Amino acid sequence: MNIGVLGPLSVEHNHTSIVPTAGKPRQVLSLLALRAGRAVPVASLMEEIWGDTVPRSATTTLQTYILQLRRLIAAAIPADAQLSSKDVLATSYGGYRLTPVVGSYDCADFQDLAARGHLALEAGDARTASALLRRALELWRGPALADVPVGPVLELEVIGMEETRLQVLQERIEADLRLGAFTPLIAELRMLTARYPLNENLCAQLMTAFYRSGSPWRALEAFRRLRSRLSDELGVEPTPRLQRLHRAILSGDPDLEGPEHGGQALVG
Repeated sequence: MNIGVLGPLSVEHNHTSIVPTAGKPRQVLSLLALRAGRAVPVASLMEEIWGDTVPRSATTTLQTYILQLRRLIAAAIPADAQLSSKDVLATSYGGYRLTPVVGSYDCADFQDLAARGHLALEAGDARTASALLRRALELWRGPALADVPVGPVLELEVIGMEETRLQVLQERIEADLRLGAFTPLIAELRMLTARYPLNENLCAQLMTAFYRSGSPWRALEAFRRLRSRLSDELGVEPTPRLQRLHRAILSGDPDLEGPEHGGQALVG
C-alpha cells in the first residue's frame, strides 16, 4: 500500500486507488492513513466527522463508511491473494486500524529524512543536512490533505504537519546559509517573510543573507519592517535574540560572516 498525505490524499493498494469520492469517507480514510498501523478510536472518528453534534445514527453511519472503504480495498485485492479487506482495514477494540502491506508512506519518509537532516545540521555537516532536508521537503505535493474536508481532529493534525514542514524549511535554509549560498536565498526568504510576516527566525535568516551578500542596509530595513509589524499588530518588541542580531549588523560584528569564514552562526 502506498499512502500520501503531504498534498492531496493518495492511498493505493495494488496500484489501485482506494480513496472514496465523498467527503466524509475521505475524512475517515485520512485519519486512518495518518495513524496507519495504530487503532483509531470510534470516538475520534465521530468527532472528526461530526464535531460536537454527533447524531443518534452516528454509529450506523460510520459503519457504512467503513464498509464503503472495505469495498474499495476488496476491489483492489487480487482474487488469489491470501488477504481480505478486513485484514487491511481491521476492526480493533473500540475502533479501526489501517494495516498497510509493505509500501510507501510519504509522511514517515518525510519524518525520517527531516530527523537525519536535523542531526547532520547539529553535527555541523551543513552539506549533508541541506541535501537531506531538501529531499524531505520535495516529498510535499501541496498543503497537507489538500483535497480533504477537515474536521476538528484532522485540523490539528494538519496544523502540526504544516508547522513541522516550516521548521524543516528553516533548517534547510540555515544549512544553505552555512554553505555560503546567500544570494540565491534572498528571493526565497523575501517570499517567505511576506507569507509569514511575524516569523522572527525567517526575518533573522533574511537579515543574515542580506548582510553576507553585501547589503547590510537591506538587513536593517528587514528588521525595521518586522519591528513595526510586531508593534502595530501585537504591541511587542522583537525578541532579544533578534535585537542582538540587529546590533551585530550595526557594529559589523565579524561573527556575522558565518562559520565558513571563522565566525559564529548567529541564526538558526
